Amino acid sequence: MAQIYGIDLSQEKFDVNFKDQNGILKSFIVKNTLSGIEKFLNKIEPESILCAEHTGVYGEFLIYLANLRNIKISLVSGYQIKHSLGLKRGKSDKLDAMKIREYAERFFDKLHFLDLETEDLKELRELYSFRALLVQERKMILTRERGKEFLPYNSLFVKHVTNEMLLKMDEQIDKLEKEIQAIICSNEALNKSYSLITSIVGIGQVTGCELIIKTGNFNRIPTARTAASYAGVCPFPNSSGKMVKKSRVSPLSDKSLKSLLFLCARIAVKYNKEYKLYYTKKNIDKKQYYLIMNNVANKLLRTVYAVIRSGQPYDPNYICLDPREVMKKVA
Repeated sequence: MAQIYGIDLSQEKFDVNFKDQNGILKSFIVKNTLSGIEKFLNKIEPESILCAEHTGVYGEFLIYLANLRNIKISLVSGYQIKHSLGLKRGKSDKLDAMKIREYAERFFDKLHFLDLETEDLKELRELYSFRALLVQERKMILTRERGKEFLPYNSLFVKHVTNEMLLKMDEQIDKLEKEIQAIICSNEALNKSYSLITSIVGIGQVTGCELIIKTGNFNRIPTARTAASYAGVCPFPNSSGKMVKKSRVSPLSDKSLKSLLFLCARIAVKYNKEYKLYYTKKNIDKKQYYLIMNNVANKLLRTVYAVIRSGQPYDPNYICLDPREVMKKVA
């Protein structure tokens, strides 16, 4: 079996833990710099497996250089590692690296190895992330201004500066959106996926970009079921013994994507005939509103993956055949 290295990442350095050929635990520290990572990767075998805790941007250099050398690397959430190894006492960077290595050895079949993203997808991710930040800041300023309407005194100078900031933010958001569209249009694969997604009545430009980025253009999350679980619109059973409760969605989800899907669901049940009929049927059955919206969001995701898989734009007049009839025709 290939040598497995557990890596605990931090800003300035990362701790590495592994077992040598005699089964003896060994640890060392690597500087989180270009030269430090290069020396580390030169030391290990090309068939080695790297497993690190997902800690944001601290591991980007390591992921990039490992992919250039075709060395397999996987990122795992700290929550998943903590709750899979049972009760552990003590905490340090060295111990964390050992826990990560132990997790990789026990659950090797569950490791998901990262591939190097294209430059266009990376650029799209950064532009979209910065756009989301500006939109959030703009929302905070507008909320503050609405609250000041009820005050007996307001500064005219502050009002003037606020209006200038909002105007400038609108200009910058518009520039970012144009650049995002330009990148999508210049890349054939991204443009095809984007056109297919936005052909669905109810899904707009922002959600289309979000889905492409979060799914790695549908390569990192290849199925609708996995995407529904990731977005938090997939209900899970909630029962034990004789106790059987209603199925619930997991709180461990991508909140941003889930919010966008719920907004799309609200638009779809209003303007999309298929989803409007679906909503009416569920409403007649006296289902709760948020349960219906969750079902609609799940259905939207399945429709997205269906058009991506078929390569055909969404057809509102398409009628799904009974699978039993399809089997008869094949036979």
